[in-house]
Amino acid sequence: MADPLSIIFAAFSPINLGLALAGVLAGTIIGALPGLSATMAIAVLVPFTFVMEPASGLIMLGAIYTGAIYGGAFAAILVNTPGTPSAIATTFDGYPMARRGDGDLAVTLATIASVFGGLVGAILLITLSPSLAKLALAFQSTEYFWLAILGLTLIATLSQGNVLKGMIGGMFGLFLSMIGVAVIGGDVRFTAGLPAMMGGIDIVAALIGLYCIPVLIGMVADAGRHLEPAPARGFRFFEALTIALRDWLNLLRSSVIGTLVGILPGAGGSIASLIAYAEARRASPRADNFGKGEPGGILATESANNATVGGGFIPTLVLGIPGTPPDAVIMGALMVQGIRTGPALFQGGDGTVYVFMVGLLIATLLMLPTGLVVGRYAFRFIANVPKAMLVPLIAYMTIVGSFAIHSNPHDVLVMVVMGLIGWLAARAGYGASPIVLGLVLGQIAEQGFMRAWMIGGARGDFMGQLLLDRPISWGIVALIAVTLFMPLLRLRRARRLVVADRPGDAAIMGGGGGHSPRRIDLPGLIGAAFFILLGLVIVLQSQQLSTLAAAFPLTVGIAMILLSGLQVLRSLRGGGTDSLEASTDDGTGRGLVLALTMLAWAVIFPHLGMFTTSIAACVILMLTGQFGPLRGLRLLVYLLGILVMVSAFYLLMVRVLNIPMPVGLLF
Repeated sequence: MADPLSIIFAAFSPINLGLALAGVLAGTIIGALPGLSATMAIAVLVPFTFVMEPASGLIMLGAIYTGAIYGGAFAAILVNTPGTPSAIATTFDGYPMARRGDGDLAVTLATIASVFGGLVGAILLITLSPSLAKLALAFQSTEYFWLAILGLTLIATLSQGNVLKGMIGGMFGLFLSMIGVAVIGGDVRFTAGLPAMMGGIDIVAALIGLYCIPVLIGMVADAGRHLEPAPARGFRFFEALTIALRDWLNLLRSSVIGTLVGILPGAGGSIASLIAYAEARRASPRADNFGKGEPGGILATESANNATVGGGFIPTLVLGIPGTPPDAVIMGALMVQGIRTGPALFQGGDGTVYVFMVGLLIATLLMLPTGLVVGRYAFRFIANVPKAMLVPLIAYMTIVGSFAIHSNPHDVLVMVVMGLIGWLAARAGYGASPIVLGLVLGQIAEQGFMRAWMIGGARGDFMGQLLLDRPISWGIVALIAVTLFMPLLRLRRARRLVVADRPGDAAIMGGGGGHSPRRIDLPGLIGAAFFILLGLVIVLQSQQLSTLAAAFPLTVGIAMILLSGLQVLRSLRGGGTDSLEASTDDGTGRGLVLALTMLAWAVIFPHLGMFTTSIAACVILMLTGQFGPLRGLRLLVYLLGILVMVSAFYLLMVRVLNIPMPVGLLF
């Protein structure tokens, strides 16, 4: 191993500092744009690192990675659309803060939490890599199944008083993850005979649609401002720092959670941020404020998901098992540079890997000034841009971002359709996050379930393999049980308080002998009926599959039917509050115009070309988002702005990221 002093000097060299700063800035911008993932950015830039010194190239890639994870918070806070799956939980409190005019404070809180979590993850990476890697080896397929179920139950219980709707949404997400070729068995499932669906539903495309489209419909359905304008208050750094110091235990706990979850290959920041958020809410004296703009929620999610960066490198470097796709790309870059990962990596060599680790620390620190500057102007820009320009801007980013994932027009159509499904589901109280988490965790859950099925079947003891023979599984199942029962205990406690304070209101909450009859939850009832039918379809079609391909869908279908049946009873009784993300905007003709425009855009652009159709669609959306007359100079400025915007993003994709755009009959 090289001398520690020489490692520090190498990491702090001017060239490495410059590359770290450039990587953080590029990663932050990429992470904030839906569809442009850290994996894409790293994969595009890997060839350029081959002409650099190995440590310099790896520092730049690591800086892009950590910046992209952090950048996902910008879109989550400002437009309620997580730039990356790990920022899903950031939308819960970040967007409500932005709506009330505290978006600048929310971004600064996210920056402080991201830096703190990233530092904890990087420090543990440097100091405890071999020891923590043993924890990853202790987890087997059974534990990964229960870990995925834990993630689903966490997001379900965060659906503010309606765990059933959250669980049903999670089951729907699991169903979406099963579309295409079965991960075990190889059968083609639930494609409705469409060859384009054999590849399944892309997670990022679905995420963009489920979060972006409902926000856009809400924007054009309401003449009010999308965000409350805020006076120029600087970075609000010391205000945010005071909040963070007051909640230091939440920051530290969430960072440790993120690191520990990060070392589990495939788990990722989405599970880490949800576990940290749920734990922060459980331990907070302000638990009722979570989901309404509570700073502690942002501190928990952003510290956890950024800590997973350092945690994810632990199995990558120590075991040679990449925890995430970006880790896999960086591991490939290591191998090209002649650096072999594994236990021997830390026993000798020239210290390149340690220079990379210290460089990751530097990149994390550089997120603070970068994030503060970018965040300040990003919030002011989003808050002050008129809807007539913001709606086409976000819509264009969703179209281009969805196409950029695989350069496949099918992903764009999937994005729009999933967005419309998400909007309809939100109207009935079925939030987007359980659906997305089911889709994200579906393959992990199915692989763990089926491996336990096969091993247990060979031993003649499936339930023993799935549950009884694994002490780690006992702990995770216990957490699941606590997670599911905690909302019921809180509800019972709330009812007791009502009985003690206002006995006359107890009947209304409890449902017995009340003077005010409960109103049937009709949207929830319709949604539950739909999911019962879908569950029946899943069960019936599973009969035509092989045993290996049918076992998991059959389980999901039966669970969906049972949960939806309970929801039918609950809806008939009038029980069914909106989920955490249920839409409150009325659908109008403008919303219908936006939905039809996005759908036509997704269908037509492969034939007529991206540039021309984007100009036409953005003009229609500009007029849809404009309330009041639009004439003369302002109309000209808006049209010129659309031309510049479309041209800039088009050139970015074609010239910088080398993504070929469809030309079609027109340009």
